[in-house]
Amino acid sequence: MINKIKPLYKGYIVSNLVALAITSFSKYLLAPNFWTNGATPIIYSEFVIIPFLMGIILSWYLRYTDVSSRKLTGYACMNAWIAVVLSFIFLGEGIICLIIVSPLLMSFVILGAFAGKAMFRRNNQTLNASIFAMLFVMFIVDSLSVHHYENKVADTIVINAPPAEVWKYVVAYKRIESPSKYWLFHIGMPSPVQSTADGYYQGAKRKCIFSNGYVFDEKIVTYDENKDLTFDITNQPRDPEIMGHIDILRGQFLLKDNNDGTTTLTGNSWYRLYVFPVWYYDIWAESVTRNVHLRVMEHIKQLAETK
Repeated sequence: MINKIKPLYKGYIVSNLVALAITSFSKYLLAPNFWTNGATPIIYSEFVIIPFLMGIILSWYLRYTDVSSRKLTGYACMNAWIAVVLSFIFLGEGIICLIIVSPLLMSFVILGAFAGKAMFRRNNQTLNASIFAMLFVMFIVDSLSVHHYENKVADTIVINAPPAEVWKYVVAYKRIESPSKYWLFHIGMPSPVQSTADGYYQGAKRKCIFSNGYVFDEKIVTYDENKDLTFDITNQPRDPEIMGHIDILRGQFLLKDNNDGTTTLTGNSWYRLYVFPVWYYDIWAESVTRNVHLRVMEHIKQLAETK
């Protein structure tokens, strides 16, 4: 029994040490070439290739044991959770960020474990060397590539009040007291609670305050009363959570008079993402941005509709 457990523990230890070493190499030697506004991109390889390699290494240590597919899946999941804990301890990642990354990390560790099982069952050294060489080349190419991604999220609601009434609460609004609905806000992600402005004119400074005291400094760049409020983000907080992996570039509120006593309010946000692959992380970025929009816009709606 002990002999069967030892290879598993070795697999856990070695795969995670290799992952930490490669991640450190990417983070501190390669990624600084692409610093943007103080943010270091976390590349595709760190979430796909490295977990895949971790799974292969785990299977290598289990190659002489009779492990069922079910057990191998469980071992791979445990390996991924160990990696998550180590990322929290040594890489300074936040809890919410790790919750977001866990499904992706776990999926590729499992895929790597089953790929490794198939590789070592064939015992084809040429094939195995080719696969490791391919992973190495993919990692280097990805590390040396330019990583840049920007996106825009738009949301719309209808408010039972004319534009002049809605506009009163667009530039600045009093504190949001209603409980948040979004599940990430419930487990600790900061949510918007108030906006203030130094003035009602183009060039005025504006602040968006979040539940944990974080403040986004903004500058109004378009002030078209009752129609368009556009503001650039001039300074934003950095923390171990998702705010350290995304820059909000610009925000906008557009008001459209429906000529029936109602107003269509559209909220737009532009952001730059620093975590890859975008096909996974942009889903989360859009979800977070959309729920920030809706929390603010529903508050504006409540204020404007209250007689």
